[in-house]
Amino acid sequence: MNFIEELRWRGMLHDSTPGVEELLNSKKIVGYIGFDPTAPSMTIGNFVQIMLLKLFQLSGHQPIVLMGGATGRIGDPSFKDKERDLKTYEELDSNLAFQKEQIKKFLDFDGPNAAIIVNNHDFYKEMNILDFLRDVGKTLTVSYMMSKDSVKNRLETGLSFTEFSYQLLQSYDFQLLFDKYDCVLQMGGSDQWGNITSGTEFIRRNIDGKAYAVTTPLLTKADGTKFGKSEQGNIWLDPKLTSAYKFYQFWLNADDADLPKYLRYFTLKSKEEAEALEVKYAEDPRGLKAILAEELTRRVHSDEDFESVLAVTNILFSKDANAASLKTMTVQQLDMIAQEIPSFQLGNDDFGSDVNITELLANVGILSSKNEVRKAIQGNAISVNKNKVSTHEHMVSKDDLLHQKYIMIENGKKNKYMLVLG
Repeated sequence: MNFIEELRWRGMLHDSTPGVEELLNSKKIVGYIGFDPTAPSMTIGNFVQIMLLKLFQLSGHQPIVLMGGATGRIGDPSFKDKERDLKTYEELDSNLAFQKEQIKKFLDFDGPNAAIIVNNHDFYKEMNILDFLRDVGKTLTVSYMMSKDSVKNRLETGLSFTEFSYQLLQSYDFQLLFDKYDCVLQMGGSDQWGNITSGTEFIRRNIDGKAYAVTTPLLTKADGTKFGKSEQGNIWLDPKLTSAYKFYQFWLNADDADLPKYLRYFTLKSKEEAEALEVKYAEDPRGLKAILAEELTRRVHSDEDFESVLAVTNILFSKDANAASLKTMTVQQLDMIAQEIPSFQLGNDDFGSDVNITELLANVGILSSKNEVRKAIQGNAISVNKNKVSTHEHMVSKDDLLHQKYIMIENGKKNKYMLVLG
């Protein structure tokens, strides 16, 4: 695989320094991307850069994942309109440990091109401020640093010395990785171009070395909004923050105009396979979205999670879903449903051995009164675990609990609820 050609057909190449393509085609090299642990989990916004490292590795090169244990304590001003709130050291360390495990799912850490994880806090924890100013701060002039967009764009709204120094840290990171690992390439989003090229300048000035840069475009949606956000907020790679079902639905509900870009950025299919799919599904974008959603859900979550997503989707939307299919669901799948539809918690005091259906639904608030429940039952609208309720005298018992915990209530075709005991 030719790395730069791979980026070109995918639309993932924004800028690069002269000579980088020739270098990549001539030999195996080492390259890196940095990730600051300022959030509790990586997001699908980070997934763009993870894909960059994955493609780099598949092209026969060795990736380094640089975790920003130090830079995360400073805060990158790039494309931020104001100073960010600094995280506590404890929070950053916790985030870093979690994200370190996340990244291991996506890259190969064995074999000839085995990925490496490095924490840049190790570079600075023994360095005092005077050493930093003499050895690091002396390299670049203030005028050079101020020429970078990441700095210029913040001068009017305010830029602290803390954030101003971020460029020096990222540049010195590159120099140390160059020196220790023979890492000659830094990659990142286009907003990192200034910081990355400052690093190549560090290497040129301080150790007379030659280093290179490659950046990707900043991925945005067709409507101009930031990629990786939904109406509910970030789409996380952690299933505790974004369920596999919500993750799958994000791709399935993507704007048709975004689909060509998303497919090329995120699939691991070859150029020929991707282009064939684009032709095949030219008139059926939802079919192509389903293929991409499946691939990414399997990779980011798991095969098991994807199968659960299909089971949940069937229960929630398929006309063929019935009581038998609901009974076969696992605790994980029922819990996934409970996260996606209105759910009501039941205590043992609320739910004895037998409860009248009208009292149960009125008491938990699914319907406003017992009279409303009776009307719904008369209209053949109420189901318990996919079984129609034919009389207002119907009793719900603990035998109706799925896995001793869940009862699914439906009021008509669209209104679904989950009762959860405990």
